[in-house]
Amino acid sequence: MEDESLMQVLRTLKKTYASSLEAFVKSSSAFRILKTHSPDTSRTVPNPRTLYVLDSSFNPPSLAHLRIALSALRNDPRGVDPKRLMLLLSTHNADKSSKPAAFEERLVMMSLMASDVIKKAVSSVSKPSDHLVVDVALTKKPYFHDKAAAIDESGVFSEPPEQVHLAGFDTLIRIFNAKYYAPDHTLTPLQPFLEKHRLRVTYRPDDGWGGRQEQDKYLQEIRNGGREHEGGKREWAGQIDMIEGKSDEEETISSTKARNAAKAGGAGLDKYVSPSARDWIRSEGLYLSD
Repeated sequence: MEDESLMQVLRTLKKTYASSLEAFVKSSSAFRILKTHSPDTSRTVPNPRTLYVLDSSFNPPSLAHLRIALSALRNDPRGVDPKRLMLLLSTHNADKSSKPAAFEERLVMMSLMASDVIKKAVSSVSKPSDHLVVDVALTKKPYFHDKAAAIDESGVFSEPPEQVHLAGFDTLIRIFNAKYYAPDHTLTPLQPFLEKHRLRVTYRPDDGWGGRQEQDKYLQEIRNGGREHEGGKREWAGQIDMIEGKSDEEETISSTKARNAAKAGGAGLDKYVSPSARDWIRSEGLYLSD
């Protein structure tokens, strides 16, 4: 059952996000952090050396999003402390519209996810002096390389950290699809991004992309120079880490399934979203219609 006092707090946060969103859209800024979640607001937040960026439509944030974020924070051997997580929502997504949940609704759920990440991850931070924070941020850029540049150029960090963008294999395919990079339609625009930053890509063996072996072959093709005719570089493969997602026995978790469960009355929502997101979805009647 939803805690009505908490729901009122979240509705106030929604109004704040709606105002912040409107101001951002009207501004000339390409990137903005709207809220930073921290387990201890009295402590100074150090400049991160590794910034994990989970860029999604968060419609809604799912347990798969949570697992991807926690896996990066806990299990990335290339990550350097201090680490920081950014939940990034684009107001100009290349492939997805702002329906069915409004941006401010999703921003509230991103804040709920940020709190969930901190609760689950803070006890596993490697050193007591480390200070995990999670940002909720917006960008106007639709493509990964432009989003990374907007973060670097924002001046938010005194020294721009290495960004590690968290994605599924389906997103990797889109990133390496030259059709998105007008006017020349080559992969050359990815060069500044993959020179400095990394991609941490989750295998997607059950989504029509082939099994793990086929997905490894895709990365090997890049490593062998198979994309050089499009402007791709062999060394980019070294900036891409493939990681395990769910086991073969586990059900696929997705935002689409969460929306369908909500539309069907919400009985199955617990399989796809956290309790806090579930309560907000039910309280506000989200996803009941298309």
